[in-house]
Amino acid sequence: MERPFSCLPNRPIGVQANEMVAPSQNGIKVPKWNILINHKTKEATKMKITTIGVDLAKNVMQVHGVNERGEPVLKKQLRRHKVTAFFANLGPCRVGMEACGSAHYWARELERLGHEVKLMAPQFVKPYVKSNKHDAADAEAICEAVGRSNMRFVPIKDTEQQAVLALHRARQGFVKSRTAQANQIRGLLGEYGIILPQGISHIGKRVPELLEDAEKGLPDTFRALLARLAEQLKILDQQVGELEAEIERWHRANEASLRLAQIPGIGALTASALVASIGDARQFENGRQLAAWLGLVPRQHSSGGKVLLLGISKRGDGYLRTLLVHGARAVMRVVQGQAGETPSWLRQLIERRPANVVAVALANKNARIVWALLAHNRDYQEDYQASAV
Repeated sequence: MERPFSCLPNRPIGVQANEMVAPSQNGIKVPKWNILINHKTKEATKMKITTIGVDLAKNVMQVHGVNERGEPVLKKQLRRHKVTAFFANLGPCRVGMEACGSAHYWARELERLGHEVKLMAPQFVKPYVKSNKHDAADAEAICEAVGRSNMRFVPIKDTEQQAVLALHRARQGFVKSRTAQANQIRGLLGEYGIILPQGISHIGKRVPELLEDAEKGLPDTFRALLARLAEQLKILDQQVGELEAEIERWHRANEASLRLAQIPGIGALTASALVASIGDARQFENGRQLAAWLGLVPRQHSSGGKVLLLGISKRGDGYLRTLLVHGARAVMRVVQGQAGETPSWLRQLIERRPANVVAVALANKNARIVWALLAHNRDYQEDYQASAV
């Protein structure tokens, strides 16, 4: 028995019956069904940005955004003064940037707007750049790299950390200028047959004597130049001393820095630089990761199951690595001067390995101790033994 159209079951939600189609062979008329699609919902899902890569620059920055399916939905250039307003109008998302100039500033600004910001070393982003290098390709590569689960990220520094590191960088620049100035004075005097002993202190002592000694046969023009260069060297040395005093004051006011200074081979300069650079040590899983971050672990070149260990990798901050190695050399000189003391790990290592290898090994050990003190909020104990688990 045929059922009339009016007796058909209720239409499903989202489906609408249009005009009747022509009768079929058996005489039954059936409606044509259409599915209603919410185009607004589909468009909103497509445009929802979950990850953004930002290629930082001085004036014009490139952004590349993808949705939750990894589809690109945003490619845009932003002037510097429009970056904050652009991200303020976006919902919370993950933002990736290379750890370069102004990266920490922008990371703090975007975190304040509710975004999750990740900084990456440029060498880890480079493999994701396709074909030619340009701003759009760089932003796309950053967006791709920040989504990787095994990516290593750079800790974001706060303003206090950057201020202390600025003192260190300024001091380092004055030290280089002072060394260059001293070498110039030494080289110019060598042209007149006057050879000074090594060390900047000898220049400060001998130059006034040379200016007063008329028997050296130095022309008046050169004497005036030498006096000018010596005065400039004195000013640079004064600048270095003033910055070191600033760092010392910060060190004495910081509990973590004072704790690190208890380690042999680490003083105020090294301790303050480590605290300002590392920040929260718990971001590293263990002490070896911190030592690897500083480039104090062997570099590998292994293949085919054959393990080949080379020299240290020299990754990370070369300034911190230099301070740790120089501190280790100072400890080695003290140990070598104590001939009658009880044999220790360091003394035995000095007896059987080259001096440079020993210095790096001690610097590596100090880096691991630094992680333990910062991560667990402990004081240094010379005879500390880890408890068995």
